[in-house]
Amino acid sequence: MRRIAYVFGGLAAAGAGTYLVIYLYRWQWQRAMICGVLLLVVEVMLFGLVILGRLARIEQRQRDSDRRQRELAARQDDALARLRAAPEPEPEPGGNGNGRFRWLDEPAERTYVFVPVLMVAGVALSGIAWVVQRIASATARPAERRLAGRLAVLTAPDPAAPGDLEDLPPVGAPPSPGRTARVVAVGVVGAALLAALIVGLANLTQTRDERADESEATSVLVQVDLRDANMTEARRALAARQVWERCRDSTSVPLNHASLGDLGDGLYAGVVRPALTEHDRLRLRGCLEDATLERVNLRVVGIGDAEADQE
Repeated sequence: MRRIAYVFGGLAAAGAGTYLVIYLYRWQWQRAMICGVLLLVVEVMLFGLVILGRLARIEQRQRDSDRRQRELAARQDDALARLRAAPEPEPEPGGNGNGRFRWLDEPAERTYVFVPVLMVAGVALSGIAWVVQRIASATARPAERRLAGRLAVLTAPDPAAPGDLEDLPPVGAPPSPGRTARVVAVGVVGAALLAALIVGLANLTQTRDERADESEATSVLVQVDLRDANMTEARRALAARQVWERCRDSTSVPLNHASLGDLGDGLYAGVVRPALTEHDRLRLRGCLEDATLERVNLRVVGIGDAEADQE
């Protein structure tokens, strides 16, 4: 689903960027701004998708890290339990294997003088051993914990854990040379395309000193279409004059001598003095055909040179 969103977002961004360049070349600033806003929205959407994908991968890595920490803690506890477990006594050779003292198997009617002394000494030694054991357990517990942590990496992995060790990527492995080369190549190509786009737009939209036209004037034929059937002819004429007056300063030289006449059926003819150069004609056409008025569409039918006796 995310790849589909990337594909649609990339196509929308490519279309908006293409029309942005086209409208900039045609000097249609309103439509260019609309395409620019659309391109910005698509870029923000793609940026949001990338950020969400990164956050999802970070959360997945965090969950994997927590799982590995739990597995490591379980292995450490298991190793610590094995270290703390007391070894079972081995049976003595020739004995009965029940772990009892052999002198207790002798008849009970025999008595010894050293038994009370042995009992008192045993109690004293037991107390001393208890104190030593408490001190040893208090001092040796951190060492056991550290030893268990070192031995945890040697314990067998959990059989219920998904995947094998061979499937996991090596920790701290550097990126492959092929991937680095691809990233560098994509970056260089992207920078070259961006530089070419900037230079091309500057070359197409900048104002140049052109050779003056030998004609006396330039005539423009405009078709005004209304998108609302309830709009009157007066509204059509008003819209045509509004756009014409607004575009009089769109060329490199202000059109101080520019008249507009109504030919009927939505056609209007304008005459501009002095004659416009090719670049100014492009700018005037773009300004007239730009989407500036609501429910009104202007289309330049023709533009060319006119002699003084043809007016």
